[in-house]
Amino acid sequence: MSTLSAGDTAWVLVCAGLVLFMTPGLAAFYGGMVRTRNVLAMLQQNMIALGVVSLTWVLVGYTIAFGDDAGSGLFGNLELFGLTGLKVPPAPNLHVVDGRITIPTLAFVAFQMMFAVITPALVTGATAGRLRFAGWVLFLAVWSIVVYAPVAHWLWHPDGWLARFGTQDWAGGLVVHASAGAAVLAVLLVVGRRRDWPHTAAPPNSIPLTIVGAGILWFGWFGFNGGDGLQANGVAAQALINTHLAAAAAMLVWLALERVTDGHSTVVGGVSGAVAGLATVTPTAGYVNVLSAVAIGALAGLVCHLALKLKYLLRLDDALDVLAVHFVGGMLGTLLLGFFGNSGVNPLGKDGLLLGGGGSLLWHQLVGVVCVVAFSFVLTWLIAAAIQALVGLRAPADTQERLDQAQQGADAYHLGGVTSLVAPGGPQRRPGPAADRAGPPAPPQPGARTRLVSALLEPNRVTNTGELRDALLRAGAISVIVTDTAAATSEPERRLLPRGYWQEQPLLARLQVTVLVGSDAVRGVLDELERLGAGRAETYVQEAERMPS
Repeated sequence: MSTLSAGDTAWVLVCAGLVLFMTPGLAAFYGGMVRTRNVLAMLQQNMIALGVVSLTWVLVGYTIAFGDDAGSGLFGNLELFGLTGLKVPPAPNLHVVDGRITIPTLAFVAFQMMFAVITPALVTGATAGRLRFAGWVLFLAVWSIVVYAPVAHWLWHPDGWLARFGTQDWAGGLVVHASAGAAVLAVLLVVGRRRDWPHTAAPPNSIPLTIVGAGILWFGWFGFNGGDGLQANGVAAQALINTHLAAAAAMLVWLALERVTDGHSTVVGGVSGAVAGLATVTPTAGYVNVLSAVAIGALAGLVCHLALKLKYLLRLDDALDVLAVHFVGGMLGTLLLGFFGNSGVNPLGKDGLLLGGGGSLLWHQLVGVVCVVAFSFVLTWLIAAAIQALVGLRAPADTQERLDQAQQGADAYHLGGVTSLVAPGGPQRRPGPAADRAGPPAPPQPGARTRLVSALLEPNRVTNTGELRDALLRAGAISVIVTDTAAATSEPERRLLPRGYWQEQPLLARLQVTVLVGSDAVRGVLDELERLGAGRAETYVQEAERMPS
């Protein structure tokens, strides 16, 4: 029996942690791009996969994927149900690893568990705003067993039928991205479109959150691709640097295309290109050299950017472009391995068309793509349709724009234009009881004539609550109320959306200032509001009657 390698074991365990970290990274990446009132729902839809799929994997997923083959190459037997009967290394045989390399079987179980967790979570980006939580939980449990585990067996178990056929998938171009992308197609057919799509869209609620999520994904992808050889060696280093360079190349190409087509190179576009490069290099990372990885990344940036139009051609409401980035990227990378495969990088790999290997590997890759996509699409549609009929997978139409309140009774954000205004002065300690405090403005005397002045201000024209209050009080205000509102505009504002899309915004954010003022001071208050940017057409004066005491 081979001796366990402490270095290999440590590397695989670290990589398992990195891949786990990608799931909250994906949650943040998607969460920043959805509507403000659907943020918590998106985060939960991703994070719940850590709970549901981890248990299905331990109970039955692992034995279907990596248990001894049942004889057909389609799935493993159930001898390892609940991880009972685990054998010491090197049994069961581990994918892309020869008999000389061993790590504890549980390390392999944990590493592969994280792939099983994040794969169905990719679907949530396409279905943003439309999933019923209970139905989604049931979908995760069933899909991870019925679809993901068999596909993993086909490609990553030495006796899987596609592995024996000659199809190669280093870290999940087929097992993860293509299978999840085909699942997106099927689920979208079941849950349908958002209301008024494609005529309405929503700007992202937090681009910084999306960028943080993308950074976590990029970081975690080093474990995603770097750990799949299950060894801390040169192939792991090759896979890691290939991963990074492909993402970098894809980012630059995507940004250049954005500049040419839309006039701007955006930060969302940059990270979208990087994720496309990461998805595309995934099936090739441990089988190609550095220059090939750069070429694969550049092609990913080009092809995946062009694929943004795919959802409109198919009339599928893919909210966050999962089809363009993950589905197209995973299939593209799988096919590109047939061109760039290099057995000199990894003796377990094969030479592709460009390195004199002929078209054999490309043919094997093409067969793998067709079979995995067809299998995942058909099974996913059956699963989604059954869940929709039994418990409901699509959220009710009247809750789709407020899933956070409908499903969790909470909101992700509690800051508006008023509460985000700067307060005057620096932080101070709480004053004592005897401290001199400025009291509120004196109320109007009974019988005094007062007016109510209401005006709309642009939020960016008001930067300090103290200055606004003091200016109006000096002008004669008795009391001041400021609220968030939105006002119609005759000239809709053109707002940039992620990945080159635009939206005409006919209602614009405003601050509504309501001032109670004595009749003799109305002119002064109006002048002050005009100085602050209020238009006379949006300013109103009306008589105010004091409520009797």
